[in-house]
Amino acid sequence: MTRPLLLHPDRLFPADPKTRGVARALYAQVRDLPIISPHGHTDPAWFAGNARFTDPASLLIVPDHYVFRMLYSQGVALDRLGVPTVDGSATESDPRAIWRLFADHYHLFRGTPSRLWLDWVFAEVFGLDVVLESGTADRYYDTIDAALATDAFRPRALFERFGIEVIATTESPLDPLDHHRAIRDSGWGGRVITAYRPDPVVDPDTPGFADNLHRFCAMAGEDATSWPGYLAAHRFHRARFRAAGATSTDHGHPSATTADLPPQAAAALYARVRQGGADAADVELFRAQMLTEMAGMSVADGMVMQLHPAVHRSHNAAVLARFGRDKGGDIPLPGEFVAGLKPLLDRHGNDPRLTLVLFTLDEDTYARELAPLAGHWPALRLGPPWWFHDSPEGMRRFRQRTTETAGFYNTVGFNDDTRAFLSIPARHDVARRMDCAWLAQLVAEHRLPEDEAHELARALAYDLVKKAYRL
Repeated sequence: MTRPLLLHPDRLFPADPKTRGVARALYAQVRDLPIISPHGHTDPAWFAGNARFTDPASLLIVPDHYVFRMLYSQGVALDRLGVPTVDGSATESDPRAIWRLFADHYHLFRGTPSRLWLDWVFAEVFGLDVVLESGTADRYYDTIDAALATDAFRPRALFERFGIEVIATTESPLDPLDHHRAIRDSGWGGRVITAYRPDPVVDPDTPGFADNLHRFCAMAGEDATSWPGYLAAHRFHRARFRAAGATSTDHGHPSATTADLPPQAAAALYARVRQGGADAADVELFRAQMLTEMAGMSVADGMVMQLHPAVHRSHNAAVLARFGRDKGGDIPLPGEFVAGLKPLLDRHGNDPRLTLVLFTLDEDTYARELAPLAGHWPALRLGPPWWFHDSPEGMRRFRQRTTETAGFYNTVGFNDDTRAFLSIPARHDVARRMDCAWLAQLVAEHRLPEDEAHELARALAYDLVKKAYRL
């Protein structure tokens, strides 16, 4: 017997009827605002080629680490889910078999944000009206597969249907940006921009770092053996990215440590790192110095700087060896910002030309470090709850712990930070509902006038992100 799939119109709103009414009114004002997605990992090739998505499993399961990490934790092997291997050895290739396996285990997602997002996609995008489970797996597969075969479900049509005003992908400086060029040359009106992610040529722990440096500098016509040449190569590639629409950079460092070395010491450090003789302390110091260098370049060229620190990448060595990076094995680490950021902030933190957006997976730092820092330094803004905390309770905790010290206007609205394209409107809907619920609570407690709550609801959904990311 099938069960109905119902998206309650008051989901995530307060239980108290009066407060819920305020949340409804706030949400009605913002629910249909355009989506600004200033940082994410959707594939620009989708929008360049506008080809049909091949099948439900390849679109919704195989590339989504939120999905397969939960299944893996319950004993479902990644090769049964079609996740490709490093050596190209065979994994499950029948998309219907993958989908049935997913449906058999869909109950594992109860209470998780993934369930919220997926149910929204199933109901709102594909019009499904029964719950996904073993008995409805083929019905789901056939419905989604038939939809994907139509022009209405090509990437550009979905972009427009979702009300996306602008979306930023994220590329390495080694990327030629051909897909972004093809999008611009196509005449299509959708705004897809890039963001500069220099980690492969900034983090000496990156596999192939020495080769990356050579290619990076050669593409810019600069000398890879020279510290000034290396910095000039960054300025070259940043200009190339800005020409492709980029307004931001992104840095996924292991920590928020920064440094401000004299030029001669920085050059000597670069030489040690480039030659492969650096120890762990030198590697961390180089990353720290490069954050300050990147901040200086952002002061000069106006690109907003984002820092996503403190993640132990690929914690499961066996999964890394067989399936590679970004396979659900990344685990949060403790964060430290006050001492770590001080060299960068002493150099650039008072400059109004710099915007540095900080993210964390360590919620203990919200009230103790991040909100006080953003509540003082002109250059700092707080990014929204990220990754494991991109959830209703994560969003609630963020507002509870940061608002009193940093206020609302030292935050940057919401950004979905995802490669799961169809979940983007679902994620923004959750964020808008949770912000409206928080504002409604402040109104109910007579801490905020209702007219100001309406102004804030729009700011949090739309205005702040446009302003912060210079869009």
